[in-house]
Amino acid sequence: VQLQASGGGLVQAGASLRLSCAASGRTFRTYGVGWFRQAPGKEREFVAAINLSGSTTSYADSAKGRFTFSRDNAENKVYLQMNSLKPEDTAVYYCAAGSPATSAMRSSAMYYYWGQGTLVTVSS
Repeated sequence: VQLQASGGGLVQAGASLRLSCAASGRTFRTYGVGWFRQAPGKEREFVAAINLSGSTTSYADSAKGRFTFSRDNAENKVYLQMNSLKPEDTAVYYCAAGSPATSAMRSSAMYYYWGQGTLVTVSS
């Protein structure tokens, strides 16, 4: 599975962005997908995850209530709608696909395939 993340950009605080992750391969619908981010000088951290059917999602506390993760298996795409963006959301965002159990959706070690990342910059 190859993943291509897009949708990042430079926005002001309070604005919205929608990140997309397009996948190649007919097996995409058999994988759970996660979004992770890495800010300069910081470790990569979990943002959100969705199971293979889209029926279960998980969010980091920092994303709850502001971000919404969805997937369209027919299009082999997932989307991360990010609202009310804050400067602390500034990071490179990566999508990843794997087969984590629901209890392990937040663990980057559970994901086998990673996209190249898309940069989100939120100015104050």
